[in-house]
Amino acid sequence: MEKELKRPIRVLVAKVGLDGHDRGAKVIATSLRDAGMEVIYTGLRQTPEMVVNAALQEDVDAIGISILSGAHMTVFPKVIEIMKQKKLDNVLLTGGGIIPEKDMQALKEMGVGELFAPGTSMSSIVEYITDWVATNRNF
Repeated sequence: MEKELKRPIRVLVAKVGLDGHDRGAKVIATSLRDAGMEVIYTGLRQTPEMVVNAALQEDVDAIGISILSGAHMTVFPKVIEIMKQKKLDNVLLTGGGIIPEKDMQALKEMGVGELFAPGTSMSSIVEYITDWVATNRNF
């Protein structure tokens, strides 16, 4: 279902920790931008604090974390904790990378949105973020 948005969606794309592989994050950022979203890419080696602070400063609708290092069960819970401390409870936390299905389920139960595995179509990621923002942040 197509919902009309009153403004461009703002998304922060981040790489947290020592994970130095950013090709996927750059592909996602470009695809989101091509879909009409405003994208802020933080670059490599960010801390959870840096990501949440950037999200606050940039007034984003969604944070997308790309993670290939295996640290997803540390990174996502820490980002959620900081988002709660900073009262950033109306921002989507989503992401993708190499994350086992059982860990994806555990992270979703903690409050993380949809997580995307390698090979997911860009259109399904764009659609998910667009639908979430239209439902939760269409102001």
